[in-house]
Amino acid sequence: MMKLTGRQQQLLEFVKQQHGSQMRKYEPLPYWHHLYEVARLVSEHIKTDGAIEIAVCHDLLEDTACTREALEEKLRHLGYEADLVRYISEGVVGMTDVFIAKDYPDLNRKERKKLEAERLGTTSSIVHSVKYADMTDNVKSIVSGDPGFARVYMNEMTAILDQMRQGNIHLLINCCSEFSYALSKLRDTR
Repeated sequence: MMKLTGRQQQLLEFVKQQHGSQMRKYEPLPYWHHLYEVARLVSEHIKTDGAIEIAVCHDLLEDTACTREALEEKLRHLGYEADLVRYISEGVVGMTDVFIAKDYPDLNRKERKKLEAERLGTTSSIVHSVKYADMTDNVKSIVSGDPGFARVYMNEMTAILDQMRQGNIHLLINCCSEFSYALSKLRDTR
């Protein structure tokens, strides 16, 4: 069980508000459960200040109306020092998809995901680590909820893993193990 500090709990509450009534796509749970689980996985292996916060906020800029400026303001309000605000903010920005259909309408999904994998490969080790935890948690629900899409997702995430090798080795091993298990489940459903 992960123990959050007071300000981490306040940040989680802020993130819950930002995500509002969003639900997990393949599970009957509020979306914030995914964010908490990613943070829990990260907390098992990374003790760096800001790692849990990046994990909790990793979908904030992508899936809510929250801006980087609003996140930074909230972090300052919660008492995070300037260097840590910048570290968390940069980590969350690094986790945020850039090559999205709205901004790149001339590219198909496969092309966008290839560019995204290349971009992620250039991000920091903390982004790699949080992404490993994110994929570890996502693959479970996707494989059980939508095996057809899971095959697409697994290919896309494998391409990302091919680019991202700077993160925590334990989180990477966990991610690869979960992927291996998911692939065997998908073979069984054919």
